[in-house]
Amino acid sequence: SASRARRPYIITMLRSIVFGACVAATSAFAPMAGLPKAQTRAVAVSSPSMQMSPSVPFLKTPEALDGTMAGDIGFDPLGFSSLTDIRFLREAEIK
Repeated sequence: SASRARRPYIITMLRSIVFGACVAATSAFAPMAGLPKAQTRAVAVSSPSMQMSPSVPFLKTPEALDGTMAGDIGFDPLGFSSLTDIRFLREAEIK
């Protein structure tokens, strides 16, 4: 009889936990309007050898991918263009 008396308390507690978990999960995707934005500065890259890839911004643009071929946007994260002729790679991609 003591466990039956505690049952509504346990159900209420479980509902509160589930509700709290749902609120926490949805608040992760909500924009944070109250906090000030951090000041950032863009750094200009002046050296052509340090040109960053537009498709993978944290990698350098491969030398063989200079934009002369159709669809060339500098995407070569594994560096195949530095190992093999780019025309061979293009042909293998089309097949």
